[in-house]
Amino acid sequence: MLLLKKQTEDISSIYEIREKLGSGAFSEVVLAQERGSAHLVALKCIPKKALRGKEALVENEIAVLRRVSHPNIVALEDVHESPSHLYLAMELVTGGELFDRIMERGSYTEKDASHLVAQVLGAVSYLHSLGIVHRDLKPENLLYATPFEDSKIMVSDFGLSKIQAGNMLGTACGTPGYVAPELLEQKPYGKAVDVWALGVISYILLCGYPPFYDESDPELFSQILRASYEFDSPFWDDISESAKDFIRHLLERDPQKRFTCQQALQHLWISGDAALDKDILGSVSEQIQKNFARTHWKRAFNATSFLHHIRKLGQSPEGEEASRQGTAHHSYPGLQTGQPPKW
Repeated sequence: MLLLKKQTEDISSIYEIREKLGSGAFSEVVLAQERGSAHLVALKCIPKKALRGKEALVENEIAVLRRVSHPNIVALEDVHESPSHLYLAMELVTGGELFDRIMERGSYTEKDASHLVAQVLGAVSYLHSLGIVHRDLKPENLLYATPFEDSKIMVSDFGLSKIQAGNMLGTACGTPGYVAPELLEQKPYGKAVDVWALGVISYILLCGYPPFYDESDPELFSQILRASYEFDSPFWDDISESAKDFIRHLLERDPQKRFTCQQALQHLWISGDAALDKDILGSVSEQIQKNFARTHWKRAFNATSFLHHIRKLGQSPEGEEASRQGTAHHSYPGLQTGQPPKW
């Protein structure tokens, strides 16, 4: 798929801007309707003045998305450029975020979780087959395509993705809580970091709380480095041994021993009938409310802690790869300057 940048003086001649959908560190996303049709897109609007010194970030995101065409990945439909802005017209997904949809369900089982994880694994396996590492898999980047009950799940936000051209990667990036041990240790890493993040997501989907956060131990990264997590009672009492085995293979500390996406797809919890039908919505939704209601301040704490951890190793957060591109790669505004992010 080749998407050339289409030049325009005024984006409003191409799209009718409807409403703001969200914003990022240096972009805004709006709902837009293509003029002359009923087609709606999510239009990512990036001011060029905010891009100075960061051009490689967006060029990389475009390069990744140009390669991708998969039913469970949000597509890049068009790219426009005006004298003042760059515009990415993205496939519009309307079903909302993963956690919100779980909370709205009438029931929720291991089988539901297995089906969700299988879809994401399929998408990430496809990315890996193209040499693409997502590097920021987390529940917030998993969106439902439609509001309907049978909606598929979609992987979004390729701002930190990287095409791995034979070499291992080195940039310290991602979202604290989902980063793999080898990344925290500033070791060269690859596709296995995405599998680790999927292990964290799978764990949360089955109990409602993250594996590497403990109120009594704020040293989040030491837990990750030790791969220290538990299947706590009573939250895991009704979860199958197959599900636990699946998670153990994804949250394997050694990336060489960690499952690949293909191996994970063949596990019986995904490909067989090992996932249980017991309704676990009550317990999971209660824990999601308890543990993710304070997500914002946790992110702020963890982002600052992440920066401190990397600096203790005597290295910059960017690593050599980001230095070549002239910018840091982080999900948090503020990390590039060493300041805590603002929420």
